[in-house]
Amino acid sequence: MTAAQLWRDELAAWAIPADILAAAPESPWGFPVEAFPAEASPTADSPSRACALEALASSGDVLDVGCGGGAASFALVPPARSVTGVDASPEMLQAYAAEAKRRHVEHREVVGNWPEVDGQVDVHDVVVCHHVFYNVAELPAFALALTAKARHRVVVEMTATHPLADTAPLWRHFHGVDRPTGPTAALAIDVLVEAGVRLSYERWQRPPRGIPREVLVAMNRRRLCLPKSAEPEVDRLMGDLARPREMVTMCWDD
Repeated sequence: MTAAQLWRDELAAWAIPADILAAAPESPWGFPVEAFPAEASPTADSPSRACALEALASSGDVLDVGCGGGAASFALVPPARSVTGVDASPEMLQAYAAEAKRRHVEHREVVGNWPEVDGQVDVHDVVVCHHVFYNVAELPAFALALTAKARHRVVVEMTATHPLADTAPLWRHFHGVDRPTGPTAALAIDVLVEAGVRLSYERWQRPPRGIPREVLVAMNRRRLCLPKSAEPEVDRLMGDLARPREMVTMCWDD
């Protein structure tokens, strides 16, 4: 089995059982804007920012794929003189545009899924893509489309393990269901190398993100297909969130 096929299979294993999904009081999909504010990640000294800055030099433009609130691209302003955000959520892009305006940086927003909308995007000096890979089944095509839009460099950041792996105890508690453990960033690296991407990578630890606990509780409750009344119990079971997270930064040039 190829690394790409293993990646697809391990992602597919995260599908919510049909009976649980049918009983969900609201959609478990999507992300609240509050979970991805521009200042959520302490990016000032991260390997991801350092790798991107090296390719930007004294100025340049940045394409942020799966931009959310813009933490990845706004961390590069300055020296970046313009930013383009791509996201499937119009609400996320509204927040992105508002933050760009607040920072007085030239900006453009493109709504849609990557790489379906890559034809609407010009080549940029640096392409950043943070915390998106675990939502992408066809990883080789996605990554190669990033490369095609990078004049100098692509920088990808992701958690070392699947971000929902920590919810496994909650799924067992509420539904008696065991959840997968993969895929991992290590497998993503294998997929990209298999696709011919010549990358370098670095493992590092990210301090706790500055997202309000109630936002994370509500997001996990929806992911678990539970009613709002379950939030106190979800909160109790989530435990201490103030711990570092293992991260991986991948960089490659065009």
